[in-house]
Amino acid sequence: MEFEGILFDCDGVLVDSEKIYVAVEREHLARIGLHYPLDDYLDRFQGLGSDDFWSALDEDHRALGKGPLPESFGPELDAATMERIEKEISDIAGIKELLEAHEGPRAVASSSRLNRLISKLTHTGLLAYFDPHVYSGEQVKNGKPAPDLFLFAASRLGIDPAATLVIEDSANGVKAGLAAGMTVWGFVGGGHTHDGHTAQLEAAGAHKVVSSHDNLAELLTSGRALT
Repeated sequence: MEFEGILFDCDGVLVDSEKIYVAVEREHLARIGLHYPLDDYLDRFQGLGSDDFWSALDEDHRALGKGPLPESFGPELDAATMERIEKEISDIAGIKELLEAHEGPRAVASSSRLNRLISKLTHTGLLAYFDPHVYSGEQVKNGKPAPDLFLFAASRLGIDPAATLVIEDSANGVKAGLAAGMTVWGFVGGGHTHDGHTAQLEAAGAHKVVSSHDNLAELLTSGRALT
């Protein structure tokens, strides 16, 4: 089928930041007694809306008999993450070439806070490819895996959800796209890709999984972009 437009997640799809978030988060969580195997952490938390993420962590911390998360935990984690993001962030290989070649409506639809989203896209030179269609989970009631953000982005683009393609690297993002009635392709071309990543996205319901932006571009231009 031909898609009316494409919605891209940001972290791990456009910018290679997901590996930084995951590393810093797991390191800081381990310091307060919350230890998660990598696959379990990614399956449960990656792509999750911010409120749900913090709520789940607080619940896990309380389950250890330690009470609520320490008040200093959030600000310390935020500062450590942004320090590394500013030093290490880059766009994912092939994305600029794909965006140069792509014609048609497109948007970013990410769980990241809007100001951070704009900053990451600006820093990597990607903002101009999407502006003003950059949307955050802050702008909707329910974050991923609920469909709200993808439906919001599609409405802003003026495209039919049923004719919309979503590119996602997380199980929660895949579930959100499917709940929105969209075609969802998993993406495993980021630096955080791990053994089992493809299977994880397929288990969440991704219609197909692509290994790189070169692979994605080929599918979009070869006539093989079928669900």
